[in-house]
Amino acid sequence: MQFKLSHDRKSIADEDLLSDLQCVAQEHADICLKQRTYKEFGKYGVTTVIRRFGSWNTAIEKAGLEKFVERNIPDQKLFAAIYDLWIKLGRQPSYSEIQRPHCYYSAKPYEQRFGSWRKALEAFVEYINTKEISTPFSRANDIQLLQHRSTSRSINLRLRFKVLQRDNFRCCACGVSPAITPGIQLEVDHIVPWSKGGETVIDNLQTLCFACNQGKSNHHVSQ
Repeated sequence: MQFKLSHDRKSIADEDLLSDLQCVAQEHADICLKQRTYKEFGKYGVTTVIRRFGSWNTAIEKAGLEKFVERNIPDQKLFAAIYDLWIKLGRQPSYSEIQRPHCYYSAKPYEQRFGSWRKALEAFVEYINTKEISTPFSRANDIQLLQHRSTSRSINLRLRFKVLQRDNFRCCACGVSPAITPGIQLEVDHIVPWSKGGETVIDNLQTLCFACNQGKSNHHVSQ
C-alpha cells in the first residue's frame, strides 16, 4: 500500500487552480465545468477551489469559463456583447475573439441564433442602423428638463455606436484608439453638456477616452 500526502491548500497558487479548471473543461468539452465533472477529473478538490475564490461561479469566471448555459438569450443581449467587444477592440471583432474573457458570450449562441458569426455581425449592423432604442427618463431633474428639451440625457446604443464609427474609434481629444493601444476605454459624451442645454444628437456628441472625458468633466469645450 502506498501512502500519499494530499495537496497543501495554502501552497497552491491561484494560477495553478485556474489552469487546472481550464484543462479539465477543455479535456471534457465542458465550457461551464460542473462541480461533479471537476470532482471526478480535477487535480484539486472542489472545496479547495470554492474556499480560495469564494464561490464556484467566481472561480469559473476567473478561469475564463462560462458560469452557466444561458438559454433563449434575447437578441439585444447578444448585440450588446458584440458592441462591448467592438468598442473594446476599436475595430470589428473576428471569430477567434468571440470567447472569454474578451466577449461575454462564446461564438456558439451566435451560430445557433444567426447561422454563423458573419451573419450575426450582419444582423448587429442592421440592428444598429435601423433599431431605435428608447431610453426612459429616470431622474426627477431629467423629467423637469424634458419640458424644455427634445432629447433624453442618456445616449442609446445605436447612437453611441454611430458616434464611435464617425470618430473612427479614436479619442477626439488625444487621438488614442484601443485598436492601437489595447486597454483604452472609449466613451461617448456631450460636447455641450446636457445640463447646460446641449441635446443628445450626433452633432453634439463626441468620442473621448476615459482620461480625457474625466478631465473634461461638465465644462463646455469652448470655455
